[in-house]
Order: sequence, then C-alpha cells, then structure tokens
Amino acid sequence: MVETGFIDGNPKGFIRHPWQGKRVGYLGDSITDPNCYGDKIKKYWSFLEEWLGITPFVYGVSGRQWNDVPRQAEQLKKEHGEEVDAILVLLGTNDFNEGIPVGEWYTEKKEQVMAARGKTKKLETRIKRTLVMDNRTYKGRINIGISRLKSLFPDKQIILLTPLHRSFADFGEKNVQPDESYQNRCGEYVDAYVLAVKEAANVWGVPVIDFNAVTGMNPMVEGQLEYFYDPTFDRLHPSTKGQERMARTLMYQLLAFPCNY
Repeated sequence: MVETGFIDGNPKGFIRHPWQGKRVGYLGDSITDPNCYGDKIKKYWSFLEEWLGITPFVYGVSGRQWNDVPRQAEQLKKEHGEEVDAILVLLGTNDFNEGIPVGEWYTEKKEQVMAARGKTKKLETRIKRTLVMDNRTYKGRINIGISRLKSLFPDKQIILLTPLHRSFADFGEKNVQPDESYQNRCGEYVDAYVLAVKEAANVWGVPVIDFNAVTGMNPMVEGQLEYFYDPTFDRLHPSTKGQERMARTLMYQLLAFPCNY
C-alpha cells in the first residue's frame, strides 16, 4: 500500500508525506461533523489521522453554512491557538439548499486617487472596487469568513474544498432536499455555489481543492450510490466508503500544498 511509505521511519525509497504528523483544523457542516451519524460513518479526517498521523481539530456542525465560519474559526483559535498548522474548509451545500443568493464579490464606485506616470502626480478619478461583506449573500459570507480566518491565522495554510455533488435526501416531514438537477429557491443550480468557492481562490489568495470534481463521486449516478449513506433516504451524505475516497483524494491533493511556512 502507498500509505506504508508515509509512516515514521521513512523506509529507503519511500517519500514521507509533508503533512505527516501535522495538526489540522477542519471547518464545515454535517459531512465533517463527528456527531452526524456518529459511529455509523468514519469521517475523512479520521482516515487522515490513521494514515498520516494528522491530529484533527474538528469544528464542523451539521446544517451550518458559510456564515458560521467566523464562529468555528474563533473557537479553533481559542482552543488551539498556535498549535494549528493548517485549516481545511468544506462548506456551501447548505447555503445552496437554503437558497442563499450568490451575490457579488465587490461593489464599485468612482473615487479620486493620487497617481503619476511620467508626469507630476495628481488626483485622478477612477473606478474602485470594495469587497462585499454581507451575510445575506453567499459571496459576501465567503468574504467575511476568509477575512476572519486570515485575521486569526495570518501565517497558516488555509485550503477551501468545493461542495460535493448532491442527490435526494428525505430526513422527515420538515426536511426534504431535492437533488442537484433542480434549482434552489433563488433560481440557482448548485454549480454556482461550487464555482464561487473556486473563484475565492483568486479573490483572496487561498488554495482550492475542487472536491466536486476530483473525488470522482456523484450520487446522481446510480452505480455510485455505494459511496453514499442510504439510497432509500439519504443520497447526500457520503458513507464510510465515500468518506474514505474523500480522504484518499485529499491525501494526494495535499502533496501539492505546503503545510507550514
């Protein structure tokens, strides 16, 4: 197994995984939450703990959206401070399901700015953009969340994960979630919420792992339902087999990013 090359001792001819033995904060929703399905599902971060010796600091809570990132980040900072080497954020699927408007990254307006290029400096009128900090929109929430993360952990690696594909889930009379072939209440497909996380990479200068694509998991494909909890009522949450596939994907994707600076 490839994993045997990532253990302490580093046998000749093997490469030690750079994230071996690191301490990672996990922010997210039910897919990350250790209390979601409890002992019935082994989570992706638990596999990484087993394979790479990564110490997990888990703050994901079922049902949470991007507007919960500041709270989770502050709790991580309060309880672990400088112990943290890196932070992974997996959120967005609940913002889509709740119909949170996608919104915009910036507002624009004309302002005067001092400028010079081969001439005496003078005031010029230019268009200036300003980040939207508004919890009523998805992009506004991401702006607020990443801003808080970068303020609390300015020298730490922060990596965003795009939301997974999602299919039908029926959790009772008051919680039935259509699959991703349907628009949400504000007329958006889930793709817009996935794309926004990818765009955040350039808006904020943070790495993004496109989980929506690179895990290879899609519950809209009947043959792949083994990766999800129960085809009869929950095609949304990954099963233990799905969580393991997520973890293996992360194990290789994380090779591309430094954990410490």
